[in-house]
Amino acid sequence: MVNLGSGGQREVEEIMLSRYACYLVAQNGDPRKQEIAFAQTYFAIQTRQAELIEQRLLEAEPISARKKLTTTEKELSQVIYEQTGGNQDFALIRSKGDHALFGKSTQAMKAQWKVPDSRPLADFAPTIILKAKDFAAEITIFNAKQNRLTSERAISSEHVTNNEAVRKTLLERGIRPESLPAAEDVKKV
Repeated sequence: MVNLGSGGQREVEEIMLSRYACYLVAQNGDPRKQEIAFAQTYFAIQTRQAELIEQRLLEAEPISARKKLTTTEKELSQVIYEQTGGNQDFALIRSKGDHALFGKSTQAMKAQWKVPDSRPLADFAPTIILKAKDFAAEITIFNAKQNRLTSERAISSEHVTNNEAVRKTLLERGIRPESLPAAEDVKKV
């Protein structure tokens, strides 16, 4: 039973509304009515929660990409160690890969992105660059194992070729790795 303006009551059948229909009723209803005010508050809170979740997901993507790159680079270092008898060449191979990807040295990119000398370039790289570096390193690992590459020169050549191929793909899609702005420090995120 619902109360009428004349003081009487009338029986009204119950209707099940979808969430969206409830939202529309609440947004277009009279906020002086307690139920409408409650519904408007509910939907405002739910909207804000959805925004916060979306923001967290966006923040999680670069962190996830950075962790994945770290794991892949550790594996690459291990492959270099196992196949060349040492991993003193890892930094050199990674640096050559960066040069192939960016068209400039790691140090030049660090200067451009204002990365402290003590920090890795990848900590300030946009997510697409983290994924590009990871993909090139994964290909290097695969081919170094598959083709039994046993020298720094052979693995470097493979890594450079893979980074050049990734760069070519990015350029074809209108993305210039060296022109992208630095991302927020992954440690701050």
